Amino acid sequence: MKRADGTLLRHTDPMYRIAAHVMAKRSDSMNAITIDVPLAPVDAYIRRKKKEGKPISHMAVILAAYIRTMCDFPALNRFIVNKRAYSRNEIAVGMVVLHSKGETMNKIYFQPEDTIFDVEDRIQKYVEESRNVEHSNATDKLIDRLVSLPGLLRTAVNILKWADKHNLLPKAIIDASPFHVSMVFTNLASIRTNHIFHHCYDFGTTSVVMAAGNSHEVPKRKGGEIVFEKCMPLGVVMDERIATGVYFATAFRRMKEYFHNPELLEEPPERVLADPEL
Repeated sequence: MKRADGTLLRHTDPMYRIAAHVMAKRSDSMNAITIDVPLAPVDAYIRRKKKEGKPISHMAVILAAYIRTMCDFPALNRFIVNKRAYSRNEIAVGMVVLHSKGETMNKIYFQPEDTIFDVEDRIQKYVEESRNVEHSNATDKLIDRLVSLPGLLRTAVNILKWADKHNLLPKAIIDASPFHVSMVFTNLASIRTNHIFHHCYDFGTTSVVMAAGNSHEVPKRKGGEIVFEKCMPLGVVMDERIATGVYFATAFRRMKEYFHNPELLEEPPERVLADPEL
């Protein structure tokens, strides 16, 4: 069965088909981990690119590393709706942007072939458009319409949840919804706050949430001594029904390789794997 944002996977591991029934909600199935982004190689890379006239942000490094990891680990882009697993047919990242009148949340679309420079360009365009308070984005317009229904807000939300559960939610609403994304990313370091483990929403299709926080020092053993490595922590929350723990762990190890060597993200990926269950 096909949705506007994904394709049903009919041959997933039986254990995970059962898990989707045992853990019917995303809030039942959330696992959390802290990933420490080593700042020494990332900061050195950002300084080199700045001297070359190619400014790169920490956010671009993180998102580019995750998108590149998805090329080899496509199950990261799965989601569960109504106890069934789907492969998402797009890469969308939800992100909150602060502006003069408060904050807004929409999503950025990426391509698997994006380089780190493409990711930076998409982020900057997204932030610029989101801070233009004269023009509401699709998400803001959808929210405004919902809250303008006197006495009918609960009914309207329940209808949206029912339609989503039965694959009847129109593509226009999915496109406007910040809850239908591959991953939600929030940069709490920008407001000088520690990282958190943000919940995955039961409504929608968000399977992964990442929250970056204030840098901290992480003790590491090198040779016969303990040294402290300055890192940016990522609080990562995952829907464990989309993949095994081994799969997530292997994927995150690959992701950390890109943090140690961001130059690997300057060229498009050599391959982009399709979900093996498609």
